[in-house]
Amino acid sequence: MKKLGLIFLSFFVPYTSYGLALDTEGPKTIIADKIEYDVNSETIKTTGNTEIVNQSGQRMTLTDSYLSKNGESISGDEIRMWLGNHVYVESQNITRDGDITTAHKALFTACDGCDCFGNAWEIWAYKIVHDMDSRMLKFYSPVMKAYSIPVFWVPYFEMPDPGVKHKTGFLMPDFNSTNKMGTQINVPFYIALSDTHDITLTASYLTQENPLFQVEHRLNIDHGEFRTQGSFTRNKLGENRWHIFNDDVIELGENARATIFLERTSDKTYLQKYGFYSDQPYLDSGAKLELFGQSSYIVADTHIFQELRESYGNHSKAQGDILPNIRAVHQTAPLFGETYATFSADVLGISGKSSSSQRMIGDARLTTPWTLWGGNRLTASISTRYDLYHFDNTELVGNEIYSGFKNRFLPSGYIEWGLPLFKPASGWTQTIEPRARLTIMRNTDEDYFAVFNDSDGAFLTDTTLFSNNRFSGLDLWENGTFADYGVRWSAFNSDGKMVEVFLGQTYDFKDRANIDPASGFHNGASDYVGRIGYNNSNWLNIATRFRLGQESLELRHMETMANIGKNGTFLNIGHMWSQQFVEEQALDNDINEAIIGAGLRLSNRWSVRWNAIYNMEVGEFQRHTGGLFYNHPCYYVSVEYRRDNAIRADYVGNTTFQFRFGMAVEGQQY
Repeated sequence: MKKLGLIFLSFFVPYTSYGLALDTEGPKTIIADKIEYDVNSETIKTTGNTEIVNQSGQRMTLTDSYLSKNGESISGDEIRMWLGNHVYVESQNITRDGDITTAHKALFTACDGCDCFGNAWEIWAYKIVHDMDSRMLKFYSPVMKAYSIPVFWVPYFEMPDPGVKHKTGFLMPDFNSTNKMGTQINVPFYIALSDTHDITLTASYLTQENPLFQVEHRLNIDHGEFRTQGSFTRNKLGENRWHIFNDDVIELGENARATIFLERTSDKTYLQKYGFYSDQPYLDSGAKLELFGQSSYIVADTHIFQELRESYGNHSKAQGDILPNIRAVHQTAPLFGETYATFSADVLGISGKSSSSQRMIGDARLTTPWTLWGGNRLTASISTRYDLYHFDNTELVGNEIYSGFKNRFLPSGYIEWGLPLFKPASGWTQTIEPRARLTIMRNTDEDYFAVFNDSDGAFLTDTTLFSNNRFSGLDLWENGTFADYGVRWSAFNSDGKMVEVFLGQTYDFKDRANIDPASGFHNGASDYVGRIGYNNSNWLNIATRFRLGQESLELRHMETMANIGKNGTFLNIGHMWSQQFVEEQALDNDINEAIIGAGLRLSNRWSVRWNAIYNMEVGEFQRHTGGLFYNHPCYYVSVEYRRDNAIRADYVGNTTFQFRFGMAVEGQQY
């Protein structure tokens, strides 16, 4: 019999479904050996081989089908249905009554065509029922198969249909195993409140410790996002241990943003013991308000800290909470030529257990850059700053406990010169730029600043040169006059390759009041600092920063980072070495630490990754992790381990193994 092809307008099944009901919204084509259309009942009956293709490309093949008006009822035999790029249903017989579609002796897979040697996974069931109202696929007596090999059987199983983005229900569990708390089984339960609001609850069973409960809450609105995660357990010692992390961002229009953040835990070692720790030395809670302008910025924030570090003899740590911190900066348009002014104000309050301090800083700076003959660049700047401090029972430098007001006036200025010289070439273009800056500041002899305010001393690096204040904060201030000078050479080509070398030094014309021998500063000439970098824009990027002794040119400090490889196979090497000296605020051990990361792409889907932090001074790993990963379009598998050698209070180095498995339907993981 001759096949007939008929094209109909939207006439039945007027909605989109990615379950067992074919989406036939919009124009579609029905091709069959024989097609009969009943005008009175507005139904279609086909005989023999039938193919239905809808506007979006979904395709169904079947024999001897019946379709009622509006698609409320459909039936047929030997049905094959493609619901997506790789989503496929095959059934001996299918019937549909309203929102319920039933497939008998059916096979479902989301891996059709992903592998040339078969489906990675498929589910065969005695019956599959799709409820369009609940958007659920229900499998009766299903058998899970991997590459046509039966893996396991359960009496009943259900899952959202592939068109559902969010659905309440259990997620795939994962497994951990540690040498301190035994095997840990994590069972997550997902709650979909809306397309932009959901919660994940996870119950964890541990063989050698009491259960652990976790919660993660996510909410997105038009002008904000809210994220909260936390955990709780009552361990076998009867201790309540917990943590809560919260981060909320609210956009208050185009020129304002508010942030609320909360980080608290029950004790110093809970995060590390239960795997929530990421090397943070303290937890920070507070709020921040930011105001933006075309050339202005204001931020007001508060911080309440929870210290996680232990005290180690002569090693100090910051103390106190910041209540409040207000910082405002405004830069004018050019006043004349390229000259502009910058105004800033800073208010800071630090509150400790039995002391507090407050400061107010006002600063005005005028900067004028010039380009002179021969390409010479000259920049001049003058600044005036006034500080007002109030101390209440506060420890100052020199161990003095002080209450009352102190103030200071700090005028300064600098003039900076640079001369970039270019040498274009057909291969590489080279640039060499000598640079020098003379900074003049008022010399102050008094050391009356609080021990635990925002400054933590100075450390000489290539980024410290040519800065207005070489200390890390605003409370400590450079005294007198100093000069920075250095030279930078670089070269690049049309392929994106680049190489750079920089070497510089600073010179203090006034003796420094206190010199940390590990800082790199001295009376007069400092150590030499520099950097070397190379990037071939393809598989190699290496950069190193270093410091050489002022007299002997011995290596005093070096940081190196190298990234080698591409396309999933890589080697990342980081190394830091710093020579230390015995003094009040520093340990006498040299810092010698390596960070190593490696990845090997075994195939398009298999990969191995490993990374570690190695303390070369004591000859042992601080931490190392690794794993084997398999990413298939239809599922993923990973086996990972983590070894932490830290010893802190009740936490002793731990080894953790984790196994994860999940399925994917049209790129959505379950």
